[in-house]
Amino acid sequence: MPILEKAPQKTEAKATSTEEDHGLPKLPVPPLQQTLATYLRCMRHLIPEEQFRKSQAIVQRFGASGGLGETLQQKLLERQEKTVNWVSEYWLNDMYLNNRLALPVNSSPAIIFARQHFQDTNDQLRFAANLISGVLSYKALLDSHSIPTDCAKGQLSGQPLCMKQYYGLFSSYRLPGHTQDTLVAQKSSVMPEPEHIIVACCNQFFVLDVVINFRRLSEGDLFTQLRKIVKMASNEDERLPPIGLLTSDGRSEWAEARTVLMKDSTNRDSLDMIERCICLVCLDAPGGMELSQTNRALQLLHGGGCSKNGANRWYDKSLQFVVGRDGTCGVICEHSPFDGIVLVQCTEHLLKHMTKSSKKLVRADSVSELPAPRRLRWKCSPEIQGLLASSAEKLQCIVKNLDFIVYKFDSYGKTFIKKQKCSPDAFIQVALQLTFYRLHRRLVPTYESASIRRFQEGRVDNIRSATPEALSFVKAVTDHKASVPDAEKLLLLRNAIRAQTEYTVMAITGMAIDNHLLGLRELAREVCKEPPEMFTDETYLMSNQFILSTSQVPTTMDMFCCYGPVVPNGYGTCYNPQAESILFCISSFHGCRETSSTKFSEGVEASLLEMRDLCNLSLEAPGKPPATKEKAARLSQDHQS
Repeated sequence: MPILEKAPQKTEAKATSTEEDHGLPKLPVPPLQQTLATYLRCMRHLIPEEQFRKSQAIVQRFGASGGLGETLQQKLLERQEKTVNWVSEYWLNDMYLNNRLALPVNSSPAIIFARQHFQDTNDQLRFAANLISGVLSYKALLDSHSIPTDCAKGQLSGQPLCMKQYYGLFSSYRLPGHTQDTLVAQKSSVMPEPEHIIVACCNQFFVLDVVINFRRLSEGDLFTQLRKIVKMASNEDERLPPIGLLTSDGRSEWAEARTVLMKDSTNRDSLDMIERCICLVCLDAPGGMELSQTNRALQLLHGGGCSKNGANRWYDKSLQFVVGRDGTCGVICEHSPFDGIVLVQCTEHLLKHMTKSSKKLVRADSVSELPAPRRLRWKCSPEIQGLLASSAEKLQCIVKNLDFIVYKFDSYGKTFIKKQKCSPDAFIQVALQLTFYRLHRRLVPTYESASIRRFQEGRVDNIRSATPEALSFVKAVTDHKASVPDAEKLLLLRNAIRAQTEYTVMAITGMAIDNHLLGLRELAREVCKEPPEMFTDETYLMSNQFILSTSQVPTTMDMFCCYGPVVPNGYGTCYNPQAESILFCISSFHGCRETSSTKFSEGVEASLLEMRDLCNLSLEAPGKPPATKEKAARLSQDHQS
């Protein structure tokens, strides 16, 4: 999910009519031999030697002069010439649209706002009206192309970044398909229809027009309309089945259910209104739990199931803003149109807008002549009722299976790490490797998202954090029999951080291996009768099973991001480094006996404390011989063999 880099800087340059480019370069195609060599280096220490030798031979045959690899590489270079971005379509399908898993927990991340304190329902609705006003203000900036261009920070700072993703925030919809979903982008016309938001309340859906007679509704008007919606939703005689549950099902199952729904014209009209809306605003009932950070995050990730707020959602829409009566607020993101940092930038803009305008008390207009919001109607056959029951049961399984914890490490943060002249992100990634090794006595393929927005239509590539250098370090720390001196452990730590930083630079400059191998694999599907053994080899298949899926999503305001694991036996680890603390959101599944989010959080704490203690050592401490780089390198080789 989500993104390696710090929040980008803003410049005064404006987005052009193409919405994003500003003369950005095209994404490069890395040299074939470089990618194949890096792939083998990334996997060698993660698999048995016999398996590695077999895979090495397969890779050598694939990359041989005049062989299939060179043919596919040439086709990829031709594709680069003909397209804006040679990997974007392949990546979108592979990462999202081909995935058949349900969106909640498995795909859709959430951002959790600071807890609000609402005295009554009117307070909740004032907050929602303020939020909607901010959305409309931000959308107006997008529509007029007035959003300043982002510039990179951190590694290779100052470079302008592609802005295209921002234009999918309020105009995208993920349409379920039987074998592949479709990402639909709404096209604006010269005379658009009145724009609307869908408000979910008590598992019912209402159309809230936000532009009436060519006038955008004021905050007071929005508050008035939301009060009408709450009153309409409370009428139990008008209650309709919780159709939103269907969107929480597996993608193929939801596609089947949607086909059944579409047989009736009433349902078609309701679906059309939802699919063309700006966003959803979900007015949630109290979740009935203690409002810890963990429990508030769970309300956003899955709504607590059908007995709570799990049906008060429509997961296909890109942005669902949740405003809970108990003060649980945030946003759920359908991830296919944009990445985490774009969502954070949008959300921080909204929260700043709300902070500025919340000083004035919004009152309802007592003589409002606005037309009442409209309840969406559904015709539910017995078949639909059965599908709803099945969806509710499966959502309940998702709720029960998620093992999730929010953990705040407050012994130190970015300030300390930067004093060590280390990248905070690389430092934390090495800590995650140490944690996983401590718990499972091995390293596994690890995913860390890295932005490639320096290139036209760039999304992300993968930083493979389970480096050979990380393995050398974690073995030195955990192998008590070896009695490795602390000074040498420190050198191995710095070596691991350096390797992580180097791979990061490789990824953000378009030279990482995952997108490249994906492009070669997808071209092979198009030109080969049989899949090449390179892409059916057990090592390649294992290399794409990301048991540790990680992402840095930093924020400047009081909020945090979270998501679920991407494989049944994996961990999702989202972290937010602050000056004096680091917030971790750790997820796994109860269905896997080997994983535990609580144990992982305890391991993270132990790893970060141990790494701090190593950094605080003096290499010239009495009684300890000065360690040399040669000695550290020799130790690294010893641990790998």
